[in-house]
Amino acid sequence: MTSSTIFSGVSPISLPPAATGGNSPLTLRDMLFFLRMRWLWIVTTTIAFLAIAGSYLLTVEPTFVANTQLVIFPQVSGSEAQRAFAEDAFIEGQLEIAKSSDVVSGTVRVLGLDTDPDFVDQTPSLQDRAKNWLMGISSEPDASQETADAAPSERRPQTEEERTHDRAIATLQSMMGVRRIGSSTIIEISAAASTPQKAVDIADTLARQYIQKNIAMKANASRQYSDWLAKFVIEQQRGLAEAASALASFTSNPRDQFKLAELQSATDARRTLYENTLNQLTEAKQRITYPVSDATIVSRATLPLSKERPRSTLIIAFAAAVGLGAGLALAMIRHAGDRRIVRPHQIAEAGGLPFVTLLSTSRKSRNGDPARFLAADTGSSDTAAYPVIPGMAELSATVVGLRRKRRVVIGIVAVNPGSGASTIACELAVLSSISGAHTLLIDAAAQKSSLSKSIAPDSSTGLVDVLDNGELIQTAALPLTPTLKFLPLGKVEAVTPAIRLSSRRTQLSFADLKKEFDAIFVDISSFSASPDANAIASELDGVLVVTSHGHTSIDDTMRVIDTLRNVGAEILGAIINHAPKRMQS
Repeated sequence: MTSSTIFSGVSPISLPPAATGGNSPLTLRDMLFFLRMRWLWIVTTTIAFLAIAGSYLLTVEPTFVANTQLVIFPQVSGSEAQRAFAEDAFIEGQLEIAKSSDVVSGTVRVLGLDTDPDFVDQTPSLQDRAKNWLMGISSEPDASQETADAAPSERRPQTEEERTHDRAIATLQSMMGVRRIGSSTIIEISAAASTPQKAVDIADTLARQYIQKNIAMKANASRQYSDWLAKFVIEQQRGLAEAASALASFTSNPRDQFKLAELQSATDARRTLYENTLNQLTEAKQRITYPVSDATIVSRATLPLSKERPRSTLIIAFAAAVGLGAGLALAMIRHAGDRRIVRPHQIAEAGGLPFVTLLSTSRKSRNGDPARFLAADTGSSDTAAYPVIPGMAELSATVVGLRRKRRVVIGIVAVNPGSGASTIACELAVLSSISGAHTLLIDAAAQKSSLSKSIAPDSSTGLVDVLDNGELIQTAALPLTPTLKFLPLGKVEAVTPAIRLSSRRTQLSFADLKKEFDAIFVDISSFSASPDANAIASELDGVLVVTSHGHTSIDDTMRVIDTLRNVGAEILGAIINHAPKRMQS
């Protein structure tokens, strides 16, 4: 056959004009085809990730966050630059104090969180364990290290209450946060909890505990300062007494006026220092009895209107993005490794076929009943419904053109059972007869002969009988229309009719049939189910190989084509049956 044109009756993406070596550039058509073929993988994977995210959102306990704001009054002095630096350092120190274990422990004790299951019975989540593992932090406190770091006198086993209290402290520290708002002197204490009210209580209590800690620290510092001042006052008082005594002794017997002035000046300095120290001592004692905090609450926590975690929108969006990416990756892997036939050029380029046709299965033909094609005569209204299978008209025209004005015998063989070869053979015969050619349809498919069961279930003679007695052809070939006859299979015993035909030791030959018929279509058993195709292929003028879209592999198809060519068959072309409707667009 000299024609090199590759024909696809229904698919606009059927084949390129010629097969090219090497990798062809990725085109928009290829990407659209990929999406049409693998959209189910992408959608399924995305839905799976969304389902996981939805399950997580439905089962995870919501977390509410409340915030309490405090203003800090830095006690700094000096130049502008010094004050700015000292102010930042002071506020950073206050942030650490607010996060200290003393403040958290006081909050746990005040609110009784060491008896709250949310804080005591809580085990680290998988996310927390993974984060701790990546950061090299143990999920459990290292009791042995704490014991080793403690003084020998303090090494004693912890009681259950102490362990519970420590666990509650650790949990609360992971659920709270302290930050400075911008460059201001305002800090914000946030607390997370399973209920809005609990979050508010924790945030406010943390703020109050921080203020109490600040007051206690200032009172303790004032107490230590006061103790030092008291000692210093005593020393100054002793020095003042000695200076006054020396001055009094010299005044009672003055001999040198310069010495007198010196003693008077020393006594005045001692008195001034003593009075100043006494005033500072008084102020220190006042700060002990009435200490003032460096911070005050400016905004108490309010009930959060919505949960802070999990963030449903963010999680759903993230799951959709990850699912889409994973779906695309899986689809590309599947697409790259998929050896099933989905595009015509797969067969055309690998097998060097003159044409490859895509056929879709219509609603009328999806039941695979060949009898639906048959009409009482060529003038019946049913002929207007031909062809039933989309793309069959183009295939029929191509097959008729292959005759080149000579009578031909064409075999139709499927790579695997269920590819619809019998249905295609039947409709090709019907369309050939409608075109005016005297056509004979032969059922030689000994394996699962659907044509004979559908068209002539009550026939008493068939191909098997004609092989023994050629004169029976006149009665065995059933006239279906004025230009179409059907030769059923008959009763098969040991050897199939296809093998007997290839032996040429029968009363029937294709040469004799060509004298009466313009076109003869032979339905042959599928290649994988029977060796009939190998036996009869060389007796035919050409063979059409039928594959099933998305089911037949290119490797099986090429094995069939190569095997048939090795026995002398001419492969007219290939048919991809059961193609989805989207392949026509």
